[in-house]
Amino acid sequence: MQAARLESAVPVGTDPRAHARTLSRLHDAAVAGARTPGRRMPGAPRPVIEDSWRRVQTSGLDPDGRGSAPEPLGREDLEARREASGFLPALQTLRGGFVEGAAWDEGAVGTNAIGTALVARRPVQVYSAEHYVRSHHSWTCAAAPVHDPRTGRLLGVVDVSGPAATVHASTLALVDAVARLAEQRLHTEHQAELVRLRAVAAPMLARIEGRALVTDRHGWLAAAAGVAPVDRVLLPDKVDDERTWLPSFGPCRLEPVPGGWLVRIEDGVPAGATATTTVVLDVRGTRQWHLVIDGPSGAWEQSLSPRHAELLLLLAAHPEGRTASELAHDLFADSARTVTVRAELSRLRRNLGGVLDHKPYRFAEWVDLDLRWPRRPQDLLAFSSSPGVRRLRAALADGGDGGAAGGTAAEG
Repeated sequence: MQAARLESAVPVGTDPRAHARTLSRLHDAAVAGARTPGRRMPGAPRPVIEDSWRRVQTSGLDPDGRGSAPEPLGREDLEARREASGFLPALQTLRGGFVEGAAWDEGAVGTNAIGTALVARRPVQVYSAEHYVRSHHSWTCAAAPVHDPRTGRLLGVVDVSGPAATVHASTLALVDAVARLAEQRLHTEHQAELVRLRAVAAPMLARIEGRALVTDRHGWLAAAAGVAPVDRVLLPDKVDDERTWLPSFGPCRLEPVPGGWLVRIEDGVPAGATATTTVVLDVRGTRQWHLVIDGPSGAWEQSLSPRHAELLLLLAAHPEGRTASELAHDLFADSARTVTVRAELSRLRRNLGGVLDHKPYRFAEWVDLDLRWPRRPQDLLAFSSSPGVRRLRAALADGGDGGAAGGTAAEG
């Protein structure tokens, strides 16, 4: 799991009350439509807050909280969502807090730690007038997202809220630690599932001729025969037919086994992607993004993690290619962070076969790339505060195409 960035809402050495007054002036100017100071200017709102304010303004939410509040979810609906999320094993760690079923997303109550952490997908502390709705200015809150370690899917957040006078940087570290504890509990449960699946898979693979492997339903490897071990195989999101094509292996047959899949690799057609004609990168969604590879061997679709969605979008926007240093600057504003970039791209290239080239990193020349982005620029990977993604949003807002070839704008 990637280490979270922890950014206190009150700068070190700053008087909280004085900072709250500065935030109040910034908030009043922002909701009135005035431009906020540049990111490097004193008193500028933090990027995660500025991005949230823009999203909330676009939604039309009243900063004075006028209008009907969403009704809390009913008990039946709430329990159904908990059951479907796979989050139940961690709930005993996280009991307590607000009224069950209440809506705290940005569209319902504006900028706040819970809703903004859901979008930004990282720990967030919100203080005083950083809240978009004025009635929340007397509060401070800190929240950290919890992800499913099997899929990277966002499950929910851990939050601590209280009066603004109680603001402290350690609160953010606390919620982040509890969120990591919940993820570790889910990881332990997953490892136990793989151990049970491995016991089923070993005798099964011993009877099979040729290359094969057994994975859980998310593609995590339990056992393999004749295949170099990998941590995970990217399987299609939906399996409608036993025959499929995987970029890392070529033609395969998928057979269900208790707790996962038996993947039989059909030899004779070399793995690689030279037969592929179209790659669709769909980043229209607000919480899910997809890569679709469509060619003579059939179509293959897979959900993308936030980091992989960022990387592939940046590569799509720069068809000439990007070095690891350039991508590190695009993602972190730090061209020295190449180790993280290379590790993520190595994982992508291993799973996507020949779709991605390197030296520099780019989509292969034979790929017919179709980039699909949201109609509203602020919805383009709204979670991301990476400089490169922010530049693409600004380019789209100015009427450009973000530099990407073959892109189409459409509603998610």
